[in-house]
Amino acid sequence: MKKALISIALLCSGVLLSQGAQANAFVNGEDAVSYRQAAFQTIRFNLVDINDMFRGNVPYDLERVQRRAEALATLTQLPWEAFNIPGADHASGKVKAALWQNLEDFNQRGEKFAADAAALHEAAQGGDRRAIQGAFREFANNCKACHDNYRAD
Repeated sequence: MKKALISIALLCSGVLLSQGAQANAFVNGEDAVSYRQAAFQTIRFNLVDINDMFRGNVPYDLERVQRRAEALATLTQLPWEAFNIPGADHASGKVKAALWQNLEDFNQRGEKFAADAAALHEAAQGGDRRAIQGAFREFANNCKACHDNYRAD
């Protein structure tokens, strides 16, 4: 019994130490870059699909728009943590130096981007094409404005 309690205590202390040592899921700045690029690529896929429907490049499908909007509402919450870890500013990536000099503004834009995605999701659930298109336009414009300010070519 005593050995079991000691084993449990050692296991718990090891878990707590490992959790304290790793405050985020990233090994280093390059790992964070890979994560955020993957998140943005998946955001892009969903955004482009909706955009193609509104432009008439593919048939408009409300159910597909709803799925894409739901995905965007989740995905747009993901990349921001990866910009805020130690070493992220020294890692490779397609960002301008202005991002690191204006990280607070960038993070606020990220919050707005996620809020715009949530509004798009809500509009899509309502099913009104004009409302969806207006919410999508706001979402896409916010995306472009951030690229203009902080994404390097």
